[in-house]
Amino acid sequence: MKSAPSAVLQIRDLTFHYPGRALFNHWSADIPSGITVVRGGDGCGKSSLLQLMAGVLPAQAGQFRIQGVLLSEQPDEYRRKIFWIDPRTDAFDQMTAIEYFASLRAAYPAFDDTLLPGLTEGLSLTPHVHKQLYMLSTGSKRKVWLAAAFAANASLNLLDDPYAGLDRASINFVEKTLSQIGGDPARAWILALYETPPSLPLPFVVDLGD
Repeated sequence: MKSAPSAVLQIRDLTFHYPGRALFNHWSADIPSGITVVRGGDGCGKSSLLQLMAGVLPAQAGQFRIQGVLLSEQPDEYRRKIFWIDPRTDAFDQMTAIEYFASLRAAYPAFDDTLLPGLTEGLSLTPHVHKQLYMLSTGSKRKVWLAAAFAANASLNLLDDPYAGLDRASINFVEKTLSQIGGDPARAWILALYETPPSLPLPFVVDLGD
């Protein structure tokens, strides 16, 4: 178990398995503020771990705590501290990007609308913000989720394969943005990736193997 003195997320004794396959057995970690990469190959449990952290995938055993709030005792308050979305979801396809951003304000009281123009411009989304999401490419939809994450100001931000489908300019923008906001001591960013990006400051890496 690795630990940090001021963890945003504490995981204790996580046990989770699919039928015939155990992914985590009494696994514990303290996730600090800043940027953490969950690294590993296909099928190692990267996406499952993010879903477990988000409280949308039930564990067989274990405890999750964000800044003193336990998932098992205060699930609604716990989830309000998290930005997480399945990047493959079609649940918002009938919304425009603008409507999707507006829908998040109730869930995230610190949502910062003033950041959206710069985020949509930096991600080359500006021409697409009034289109319904089903009209966007996979990469452009993922850019919408990323812009929302950067504007939401959640305590814990879970990004599953955030570079997938992005052009190089957008990847550079995402890395620049993460580098700028990664120093906030009250927020943590957890990225599930196949490889550890050399250009990001990483206080913590969770290596699930290949």
